[in-house]
Amino acid sequence: MDLQEISDRLEIEGVIVRYTRAIDTGDWDALDTVFTPDAEIDYTESGGVADTYATVKPWLAEVLPAFFPKRMHSLAQVDIRFEGGDEALATAYFHNPMPMDDGAGGTKVVEFGGLYHHTMVRTPDGWRSRRLHEEIVWKRGI
Repeated sequence: MDLQEISDRLEIEGVIVRYTRAIDTGDWDALDTVFTPDAEIDYTESGGVADTYATVKPWLAEVLPAFFPKRMHSLAQVDIRFEGGDEALATAYFHNPMPMDDGAGGTKVVEFGGLYHHTMVRTPDGWRSRRLHEEIVWKRGI
């Protein structure tokens, strides 16, 4: 592994962390530093939408705070496979517990565990995700 690959791996991991922090904190504009403008995002396995970034970003800003006012990701086992010099496939394990209204005046915790599959591309602004598929492996509390 040369210095360029080490640098690319660190930057790609940073993009994935930035993604989860933006989702958890509700900093929707930070997602502009995660995705390419033409990115495709697929949240259908968790009950969400599949569409372009331009459509998904406002959907996230509306839906997540309404149903899940607090969010907290944990990431592990980031696997990065380079497909030439300017594209990489990055898969990261995630655990995402979120409290929500239980419908009886209290709260319950809903949890998702799975894999984030990103197709990353090198852009003039650094590595960005051109495609995200959220694969749900398990869920609890739903």
